[in-house]
Amino acid sequence: MPLVTIEKRSFGKTSDNVAVDQFILKNQKGMEVRIINYGGIITSWKVKDKNNVYKNIVLGYDSLAAYEVNSPYLGAIVGRYANRIAEGTFSIDGETYRLALNNGSNHLHGGIKGFDKVVWQAKEVIDETTASVVLRYRSSDIEEGYPGNLEVSVTYTLNNHDELCVAYAAETDKKTIVNLTQHSYFNLTADFNTSILNHDVVINADTFLPVDTTQIPTGEFRSVAGTPFDFRTPKSIGNEINSSDQQLAYGHGYDHCWVRNGKQQESSFIASAYEPTTGRFLEVFSDAPGIQFYTGNFLNAPHPDNKDNTYAARSGFCFETQEFPNAPNQQNFLPVLLHPGQQYETATTFKFYVK
Repeated sequence: MPLVTIEKRSFGKTSDNVAVDQFILKNQKGMEVRIINYGGIITSWKVKDKNNVYKNIVLGYDSLAAYEVNSPYLGAIVGRYANRIAEGTFSIDGETYRLALNNGSNHLHGGIKGFDKVVWQAKEVIDETTASVVLRYRSSDIEEGYPGNLEVSVTYTLNNHDELCVAYAAETDKKTIVNLTQHSYFNLTADFNTSILNHDVVINADTFLPVDTTQIPTGEFRSVAGTPFDFRTPKSIGNEINSSDQQLAYGHGYDHCWVRNGKQQESSFIASAYEPTTGRFLEVFSDAPGIQFYTGNFLNAPHPDNKDNTYAARSGFCFETQEFPNAPNQQNFLPVLLHPGQQYETATTFKFYVK
């Protein structure tokens, strides 16, 4: 019998009558991750606490309709370009491409119908030690304004060490830009009526990317030293989130990209979070150059267990490993251009412990 199992269930149909499936990955220890092929969404992620009690630690819904109607990217795969693009425009070889402005004056997370709102083809893969769900999607040329037919795959793999790896790959037939990430909102208390301000966070970064009033990076790489953005040693999210700091004011809290320490394209530790009352401890490893640490400052989504309540601001935080925001328009940022014949590849691993 395999150490990690997969169960496939129906998760209903979309508003345009497309069937959606849920895949339940469970390892021998008891960790359970539920993924649907609509948006590649992690709907639930059960993790044990210090008393060996397993509870869901990500914000999500029990119905497909809730994700379709009002979901701030809860648990989703985000693309074709995660994060913001200034004024929704970028150029390739002198040709300007215009994208939807769905975040004030900017483009955010792939547009009106990004990868979080499409149905992916799904395949189950299982071996002696792991279980995977391989999701595939073909994004057509000029879909949401992006050039090139893009063949995308995202593979979720659970092992028996309480690790979930998310591996991304893409190929194009025309020069285009790509930046994919996973957008789960974590609350390690498993009580979504409480805030995440007591979580102790570490971010392995000496610099971060300051933003302007519209949350577009200025192009500066700023040292975290002496600022509320210094998470090189453990610090509670709430410790300085309300400090008098212009960058915190722009983001209404933390909503910035940190620049990962370590060699480019080599996977290394990038962030962690510890919740002291439950003992749950999360570590993140990635080869991505940056991580958007977002403290759910704008959250205001319906709560699945209480129709009179909401997932309130700061009831979840995100560790979004990714390329830099607005990189297509910043010459001093790492390039994000994907050429025909090239392969876009990146991977992030989420590992859980009890402390």
